[in-house]
Amino acid sequence: MSAAGGAGMGGLQRPQDGGGRGAPRGAVWGQPPARRPGRLLRRRQVRPGAACGVFGGLSPQGGHGCRLSLRRFLLCTAGDFVKVYSAATEELVRLLRGHSGLVTGVRLNPHNRLQLYSCSLDGSIKLWDFTDGILIKTFTVGYKLLALYALDSCEDSVFVIIPKRGERDTFQLVSVKLTKTAGQDVEAKEFSVVLEGVDASPKCTAFGREGEYVASVKNLHLQVYFFKRKQLNRFSLRATNAKGGNNLFTCVACHPKEDCIATGHADGKIRLWRNFYHNKEYVFSTLHWHHDRVMDLSFSVEGTSLLSGGVEAVLVQWHNGSDCKKDFLPRLGSAIEYISVSSDGTLYCTLHTDNRITIINSNLRFSKSIQGLIRARDVKTGLVVDPRTKALVLNGEAGHLQFYCLQSDKQLYSLDIVQQEYIQQEGLNQTDLVKVAFSAQGKWLATVEEREEEPDLELHLKLWFFDEETQSFKLNTQISMPHDDHITAMCFRDMDELEDDSLILVTAGKDCLFKVWVILEDTDPEAQQSLSWSCDFVGSYHNYQATNCCFSEDGSLLAVSFEETVTVWDSSTWDLKCTFCHPPGKIRDICFGRLTCSKYLIGATDHGFLCCWNLLSCALEWSAHLNIVILQPDPLSEHIAAVSWLSKESSLFVFKPNESRPICIQRNLCQEKIQFAAFVPRDVPETVGSEKYAWLRRSQLYFLTDAQELMTFSTKSPEERLTVSSKQLAVEESLPVTPFSLLLGKHRHQQSQGDIDLTKVVRNHHEQDSPAVKELLHTPAHVLPSASFLCPIFINSLLISKEKESTSFF
Repeated sequence: MSAAGGAGMGGLQRPQDGGGRGAPRGAVWGQPPARRPGRLLRRRQVRPGAACGVFGGLSPQGGHGCRLSLRRFLLCTAGDFVKVYSAATEELVRLLRGHSGLVTGVRLNPHNRLQLYSCSLDGSIKLWDFTDGILIKTFTVGYKLLALYALDSCEDSVFVIIPKRGERDTFQLVSVKLTKTAGQDVEAKEFSVVLEGVDASPKCTAFGREGEYVASVKNLHLQVYFFKRKQLNRFSLRATNAKGGNNLFTCVACHPKEDCIATGHADGKIRLWRNFYHNKEYVFSTLHWHHDRVMDLSFSVEGTSLLSGGVEAVLVQWHNGSDCKKDFLPRLGSAIEYISVSSDGTLYCTLHTDNRITIINSNLRFSKSIQGLIRARDVKTGLVVDPRTKALVLNGEAGHLQFYCLQSDKQLYSLDIVQQEYIQQEGLNQTDLVKVAFSAQGKWLATVEEREEEPDLELHLKLWFFDEETQSFKLNTQISMPHDDHITAMCFRDMDELEDDSLILVTAGKDCLFKVWVILEDTDPEAQQSLSWSCDFVGSYHNYQATNCCFSEDGSLLAVSFEETVTVWDSSTWDLKCTFCHPPGKIRDICFGRLTCSKYLIGATDHGFLCCWNLLSCALEWSAHLNIVILQPDPLSEHIAAVSWLSKESSLFVFKPNESRPICIQRNLCQEKIQFAAFVPRDVPETVGSEKYAWLRRSQLYFLTDAQELMTFSTKSPEERLTVSSKQLAVEESLPVTPFSLLLGKHRHQQSQGDIDLTKVVRNHHEQDSPAVKELLHTPAHVLPSASFLCPIFINSLLISKEKESTSFF
């Protein structure tokens, strides 16, 4: 059955002034609010060149990889923050926040292993007491800082890589003197240039034994600078060798005990350089196992072995610089980007391109893994919320769906959809997972995978059923070539799933069709499963490509966009009810209003129009001229979030369809283009002081940028969102395990149990946890300000305010 007619009952083809119920109202969308909602938080992926973490007590050559502090904590940079994980439980126990730009390097203070240096693109170096989460001092350098190095031999200075002023894409290694003066904010303007023309990546510069020299690689050149001699030696390689190998340098590491430099190359070779004190008498030996570029190198603490990693996702351990003596730890999931070694040499740590940190014992036995949001090759599924777990679901490993828990910042599990081995080879066309949709209660999951190799296209639509016994999804139905061209959209009808007859899945494709899929019961007693899916209806409109589809809240109407036209269908009879269009421009996204706004249909065009149609009058209610790229309705309220992209800037507009003026406008949300957005229901509604910000009450809005940065609005700081158990864990990790501490722990546990009933009765204003009191009780004495400075703040904190201040987000 196909519908090819014009407008249905009262269909609006081109709105005219004065038609229908009167002229459409023009929306007022240009005036930003006086204040901004909450904080814009980011869960950034670790970028190339950024330090990923800290193991404590590193030898001088380490540092750009993951390291443990006293083998108790793992410190890891993530966007603007430094995260502190428990090495024993993998729990996030603390967030060090204070930088206003991407954190690019972290180093333990070589003279105090309980302190940490961090550098950022904001031009500052910060010194932290990371066990207590206290910022001790900030040194302002004034340049973008791309890498950080701290040496035992340099007590009052560190080394950083900065861009050379006046020259583009040129960087230099400089020594910055950290002045010991009073005050928390210090200008660090005294520095000297050590090397010119270095690479911006921290793994392309390394310091030799006892800090006697520094080695740096870039392109085809290796330069070594000796500090005492003030001598610079340069070594160069040909671009290719006789066998066609690529000699480009990719990374460098220095032996901690001997004068030996290890360099990685683009063809997978490793060179061990010796006698480099002389420009012409140097020698090197070659190790070769990797088939592609060596991505990082690191020596063990004593220098008896060398670790290397690359795109093969295999950690290679070379013994005594011999090509014949090596061990492997394979199947680590994805390419190894950084490697680091703990100060006692018992643990190794690797950072992978999919945003995973792996902790490995020195005998190459897997120990632990910290997995955040997986960095996929390309996110095509969008951001989808699993109704059962409230986890974000999107592309993960190749051919997999990742279920990412937002509360714990961890992956719940990964579901293999394609069920094929991924081959690490560029330019090879492999099957991609492109679409995903959940039914209302999460009982059913629909996925679309495709593989395109001109002129052929392979398409598979898979329906998965959630098995309560195994607590996992099982494949129920697989349909090959459900459409003759790419599938552009897919959605379930949100109705009661207790009856399988009400379940409907709709797919739209570039073959100018939309198809309706329903559940059929198999009467064959020998069938392996009683239920399967089959096509029930095929619809089209004027041979236009179907681009979007969505159901109304009650499931009675289906909207399908065909290029410049939106069609509305009755889901019980599949009759075409009406059509809407607002040329020029193809329909980019559509959604229905919810609750009190369910009579409205919203659409955005690729020519910059946002339109609101009234389904009762079949007339245009209002329109706004905005380049909207995303429309995302809140499933628990009438609010709709619209994200625009204009002049290389993303902006957010939150509105109700029955009002032409937006509730919230957030200009310059970020400089990256936002690809996808999703509302995630809160477990407990947020306390909101004003109805104006009610859209933050029941759901939280998340964004994913084209750089795969996950962002959200929050009314709490990241430190406040840490659980009480995680904070307690941070304290317990720093306590020595003694018989007395075990006895004290039991006493504290009994005391806390006895205080439960008491805390339910006793309520006073001290529950507000004054910042002044916190600072007095939790800050170490050696970093506290003077008593005369703290006294007025402490006294004021004891005064009871006459009026309770309302919560403010802006």
